[in-house]
Amino acid sequence: MAFCRQKIRISRNQFERELWAKDALAAGIDEVGRGCLAGPVVAAAVVLPKPIKRPFLRDSKVLSEKIREDEYAWIIRHCWFGVGIVHHRAIDRYNIYHASKIAMRRALMALFANYNGTKPIEAILIDAMPMDLSGTAYGAIPVHHYPKGEEWSQSIAAASIVAKVTRDHMMERMDLVFPGYKLAMHKGYCTKDHQDAVKEENHSIIHRMTFLNNPHYGPQKDEYDEQSSLF
Repeated sequence: MAFCRQKIRISRNQFERELWAKDALAAGIDEVGRGCLAGPVVAAAVVLPKPIKRPFLRDSKVLSEKIREDEYAWIIRHCWFGVGIVHHRAIDRYNIYHASKIAMRRALMALFANYNGTKPIEAILIDAMPMDLSGTAYGAIPVHHYPKGEEWSQSIAAASIVAKVTRDHMMERMDLVFPGYKLAMHKGYCTKDHQDAVKEENHSIIHRMTFLNNPHYGPQKDEYDEQSSLF
């Protein structure tokens, strides 16, 4: 397995274009929900079927909700994908960094289980976080990880959309069960409204206790930083 830790210079869809040119495919992986106080972390893995021209197939964080939902609908109709979910108790047990890696691995395994295409998947592309597939049936597939992957790879961008929409829908349903926390609005992130609700209502059974018990928790961005994985 090619396990890439070094910094690399890439152009948009570089890995995909190289593989498409030789009739092969790439799988993109991304996850959402690292910085939340409540709910699961969700990862997705997506294989785009061929070269495509979709200008809005971009990082889920820069898309409006309507465009994100439209792109999600297109992805699930036209692409192969898998989703991995790790709930809040596992996050408390393993910490958010390792829980995110578990979710990503589950998403990739689900993708391979669902994949029924004829072209080989010859690269795995990940936003920032490394993945070690040694000891699995897929250990020979090169894994490339690099910062801001959603900006450089439409495969990773597609995965970010599937993960984001999947988790948002989950949090909207959880809001019906736990209405006092406004989960449908902030999706469990550490907003002031969410912090105020926790102070008023106390925590719920879906809150991450390692986050709430950390004296330094506060508004967080959903960004990868292995060094700050304190939970």
